Amino acid sequence: MRKIYFDHSATTPVHPDVAEEMFRYLTDIFGNPSSIHSLGREAKKAVEEARYKVAESIGARKEEIVFTSGGTESDHLAIKGAVYANRKKGNHIITSAVEHHAVLDTCKALEKEGFELTVLPVDGYGMVSPQDAAKAIKDNTILITVMHANNEVGTIQPISEIGGIAGERGVLFHTDAVQSMGKIPVNVNDLKVDLLSVSGHKIYAPKGVGALYIRRGIRWRPFNFGGGQERKRRPGTENVPGIAALGKAIELAARDLGEENARLTFLREKLIKGILEKIDHVRLAGHPTMRLPNHVNLIFEFIEGESMLLSLDMQGVAASSGSACTSGSLSPSHVLLAMGIPHEIAHGSLRLTLGRSNTEEDVDEFINTMPPIVERLRAMSPLC
Repeated sequence: MRKIYFDHSATTPVHPDVAEEMFRYLTDIFGNPSSIHSLGREAKKAVEEARYKVAESIGARKEEIVFTSGGTESDHLAIKGAVYANRKKGNHIITSAVEHHAVLDTCKALEKEGFELTVLPVDGYGMVSPQDAAKAIKDNTILITVMHANNEVGTIQPISEIGGIAGERGVLFHTDAVQSMGKIPVNVNDLKVDLLSVSGHKIYAPKGVGALYIRRGIRWRPFNFGGGQERKRRPGTENVPGIAALGKAIELAARDLGEENARLTFLREKLIKGILEKIDHVRLAGHPTMRLPNHVNLIFEFIEGESMLLSLDMQGVAASSGSACTSGSLSPSHVLLAMGIPHEIAHGSLRLTLGRSNTEEDVDEFINTMPPIVERLRAMSPLC
């Protein structure tokens, strides 16, 4: 059976060139970057070359990049490091209702420590209003954290506008760019951010590696200790193979960005148009144009996402749903609920995220595969 992978926002396969780069540092150049012998120096060189590539791709300085284990750790370091360092100045944090749980849960945990939290609402497209962000700022506000692009519906947020407001008011601004990196331009100066999170496995690097941008001169402090690595900002022996792979993946993403953006946008629009024409009672979730080029979230009324996923998997299609089954209880996406989508309809979401291996043939096959699945599931649904 032919396999179609439409779940690139969950994770991506490692690019062959990235795997080749990584393998060198798993075998031949295996030294500890802190060692002064030749193998250690070669490993250190690889780390610094990767740091340069990451920095160059986002318009930053080398010394502003900290390597991490992934997007979640980058978010934790950014948020906690900022608020702990600025606690004497204030204790108010602003975030949005559609953030990844790495951000939302961190902010809620800080709330239990005595920090004040404001969660901004979003409109029906899942977009944060810069005006709402401005109104939420108070004298004791020390951090705003709003994601660059949403992982569930693909909506791109007005980050530069929010960043401009934060800068004028003297408030630190963090954005989670895990989904946007490698898909649309990401430049820390254009976005006007002080902190920015990146993850490797969303851009054809391996799992277990990421990066955090920390603008030089801002008040931020580490909260882990035990070594001098990463300028004492993130102690522990560096993941050299992963870091080298991340550098290579970002280099390739920057090289191919324009061409791949256009190709994926074409496939995305064809997929949306084909499904909406062939199946009734389907709506597109997220902004129709201000969205990631590879991202489609469709809500099918009268059926639920898990059954669609299982049916698609039997047809060789890998996708994901906006609902999550945890400990036997099915809960709809917090993102869709924040957008005002009713609980019973939000269960019917299907996230389709395209990548470098997908073709027009994949899209055509999916458009033909989906209608009979929906027809069968609706025939069994008590909601129809």
